Amino acid sequence: MEAAHDAVASVRAWLLGLQDRITSAIEAQETAGGGAARFLADAWDKPTGEKLQGNGLTKILEGGTVFERAGCGFSHVRGPQLPPSATQHRPELAGAPFEAMGVSLVFHPRNPYVPTVHMNVRMIAATPAGKAPVCWFGGGMDLTPFYGFDEDARHFHATCQQALAPFGDDKYPRFKTWCDEYFFLKHRNEQRGVGGVFFDDFAELGFDQSLAMTQAVGDAFLRAYLPIVERRVAMPYGEREREFQLYRRGRYVEFNLVWDRGTHFGLQSGGRTESILLSMPPLASWAYQQTPAAGTPEARLYEHFLVRQAWV
Repeated sequence: MEAAHDAVASVRAWLLGLQDRITSAIEAQETAGGGAARFLADAWDKPTGEKLQGNGLTKILEGGTVFERAGCGFSHVRGPQLPPSATQHRPELAGAPFEAMGVSLVFHPRNPYVPTVHMNVRMIAATPAGKAPVCWFGGGMDLTPFYGFDEDARHFHATCQQALAPFGDDKYPRFKTWCDEYFFLKHRNEQRGVGGVFFDDFAELGFDQSLAMTQAVGDAFLRAYLPIVERRVAMPYGEREREFQLYRRGRYVEFNLVWDRGTHFGLQSGGRTESILLSMPPLASWAYQQTPAAGTPEARLYEHFLVRQAWV
C-alpha cells in the first residue's frame, strides 16, 4: 500500500511539473510576441458531498497576443465508481472505485497560420473489490491547422516518433493509427487535423515502463509544438483567414462536445465543468455546408491535410 502511495505521489509531482514547464514556455512566447497576458492559476477542491472528491489546478490564459486562449489543467480526483466511458474496453471493472490524475491542454492561437494543438497525459487506477488495483495510462497529442504546411506536420510527427522510439518500433505507427481513427469525423468524412499520436487503456509494458512512455510523450510536447508557433506567428493575415479559422474552430467544438471520450469521462464522473471545458475556443462560428473554392488554400486544407497520410 505504501509503494502504491509513493507511486501516486511521484506521478502527481511529475504532472504538476509538466504543467508548470508548459505554461512557463507559453508565457515566454507571449512575451516574445510583445504581449502581456499571463496564466491565471485557479486551484480548486471538490466540496464534500459531491460525486467526485479531489483537487486540481486550472491554468488559463486569455486575450493574449500570440494565444487567444490557452488552457492547461491538472486534476487528481477519486470516485466511487468508474463512469461508462472508462469501462468501455474494461467491462470487468464496471462499478469499481477509481483514482484518476492527468494534465490536459488545448491552445487556440490568434494567428490563423498557427495551428491549434491538444495534448493530454493521464493515469487511472481502479480498485475492484477483493482484487489488486489495476492501473493504466493514456494520452497523446494532435495538431489541427487551419492553413497547413507540410514541414510543420512532418516536424510534429517526427517528434512524436522520436519520443516513442525507446519503447518499441511499433508504438509510433500503432498510436498514429489510433489517433487517426479517434479523431476521424465519420459523419463528415474528414480528419480533425493532421493527427499525431494517441493511446488509451495502456499497461502492456508494466507500470514503470508504461509510465515512462507516458512521460516521454508529455515531455516531448514543447519540442513538437513551439518550433511551429515560432515559424508561423508573424505571418500576416486578414479577414478571410480569420473567418475560416473561426469556422474550423466550430468543427473543433463539435468534436470535443459530441465525440471526445475525455470530455465525456469528466462530465459523466461529476468532474468540474469549468475545467473540463477549458478546451473550448473563445470564439467560433458555424456555416451551412461551406465549401471552399477550388485551388484556394482553404480547399487545400481539406484535400491534403485533413486526409490520412504518412508524415514521416
